[in-house]
Amino acid sequence: MAKRSASKKDPALEAIQTGWRIVAMHPLFAAMGRGGPSRSSSVPSDGWATIDSVGDIRVHQTRRGTPEEWAWVFAHLLIHLGLGHGSWPAPDHAAAAACDVAVNRFLQSLKIGRPVVDVPLALPGTSEEVLARRWRRDGVPAEFAACGVAGGQADVLIRQWAGWGDPPKWEERFAAGLSAAATAAVDVAGGARSSLSDSGRSLALWDTALGWFVSSYPLLGAMAATMKVVASTPLAQQWDIRVAAVNAEAGEIYVNPLASLTSSEWRFVMAHEMLHAALRHGARVGGRDHYLWNVAADLVINGWLLEMGVGAMPDGALHDPELKGLSVEAVYDRIVTDLRRYRKLATLRGVGLGDVLGEPLPHPGEAARAAGLDDIYRRALTTGLAYHDSSRGLLPAGLVAEIRALDHPPLAWDAQLARWFEEFVPSVTPRRTYARASRRQGSTPDIPRPGWIRPVEREQLPTYGVVLDTSGSMDPVLLGKALGAIASYSMARDVPAARVVYCDAVAYDAGYLPVDSLAGTVQVRGHGGTVLQPGVDLLERADDFPADGPILIITDGHCDVVRVRRDHAWLMPAGASLPFTPRGPVFRVS
Repeated sequence: MAKRSASKKDPALEAIQTGWRIVAMHPLFAAMGRGGPSRSSSVPSDGWATIDSVGDIRVHQTRRGTPEEWAWVFAHLLIHLGLGHGSWPAPDHAAAAACDVAVNRFLQSLKIGRPVVDVPLALPGTSEEVLARRWRRDGVPAEFAACGVAGGQADVLIRQWAGWGDPPKWEERFAAGLSAAATAAVDVAGGARSSLSDSGRSLALWDTALGWFVSSYPLLGAMAATMKVVASTPLAQQWDIRVAAVNAEAGEIYVNPLASLTSSEWRFVMAHEMLHAALRHGARVGGRDHYLWNVAADLVINGWLLEMGVGAMPDGALHDPELKGLSVEAVYDRIVTDLRRYRKLATLRGVGLGDVLGEPLPHPGEAARAAGLDDIYRRALTTGLAYHDSSRGLLPAGLVAEIRALDHPPLAWDAQLARWFEEFVPSVTPRRTYARASRRQGSTPDIPRPGWIRPVEREQLPTYGVVLDTSGSMDPVLLGKALGAIASYSMARDVPAARVVYCDAVAYDAGYLPVDSLAGTVQVRGHGGTVLQPGVDLLERADDFPADGPILIITDGHCDVVRVRRDHAWLMPAGASLPFTPRGPVFRVS
């Protein structure tokens, strides 16, 4: 007796899934899918499917249809959200019919799938609000009474948002999809791509892998919709790309078409490169070694993806189970002690080459990208985290922490400097005294009121020290920004003067300088190398400088090893690094 197969095929379910993939791969809807439809008994018996204002799609439990019919149904429902119908109050019959007319009018020009209801060729061009008012008064015409896909009820069900973060902004996503669809149409006309979406035609494995995230993995679905895959053998050979690389500024993933990977391995590679871009690994390198930082990021990301079960890790990809739970910064600090070993490791780009590119690669058909992709990536990941549920697997705690940290970007250098001033340079505290009448005394001459005064004793006023690198390597623009901010914060905290020491090859004691003229008194002397330790020692030993006075050191990092025994901070240009590990905070001027 023949053994029955362990699992029977469900042609109806396969048609639903195929129809969903057709829609999810279309650039117009790429950012709107929440992870695919699910069967539900709540759909009316004469309906096909419904969608709620949160974006969950429910289909009829026993309805049978072709993939093209289901594609039309899903496109119809998503356009409802894109046109803002999910933010309406619970619609009556007239409003629901008016919304269906607006959606079907849009679908007629889109030409996706096959309609499952009789849609008149001539649809009213009036807005939904006007049509709804008219049909409440005159009744809904018979030809427009059943143009939806939910049978006897409205296609969109209003549901209260209960997820983490803000509710989805469907209109904004739909507008972004319209822009992406227009771009894709131009690419099709120019021969850069074969079609707008899958639509039954074979796609490259990397395109299929990227599309899987849009349709089936909410955490990276919105992120995948913003990325573009550039598959070019000459480009990969010219830039030594063994498997893949990414540039966050252009939103492009560069793949080598000759790389022999399975679909699961391409899925792993796409997730790897998207996380590089979304978590800003290129911008976070600072003064570290770029390649070793890339290796550290690879080790962390690959550990996360293995823990999440996303795809299959390709042979040769970096992974060390002993580093589980560590951040990229912690891994970098560990591997930097063994340069000989880790410089021989290979990223997805190759040995000695980082797959996080600092600049977009020039290629035919490239388009200029607007600034602000960091904000798009941040919203894509935080939204994906809100949609991700435990049924798709638990997420590593380190990844969740980094995604949530994206909602709280680091303070700008000047804001950090202001906080440092608040902590270490306390302002003068005013006090009230009856020796000086309040200016409000005139309105109530019979009531004595004390006035505010500030201490005038010199020794009670706050001050701080500045050790200023004035060697020839210092950038005058950096000096101007740094000293301008220092002067501004000092005056705001009633600091009359700061003790300034200039340092290049030797230390020059300038004494106490008024803070409002601090920037105008600095001259770059240009005496070669910088030795900052004598300047710090001068301040720490000075009899006229407070024993608890903090020190602010301004340098470009080309200096000696400095030891500071009191509260201090460093002010440096972005990307610069010190030849030692600083103990005080480092503010990087951008």
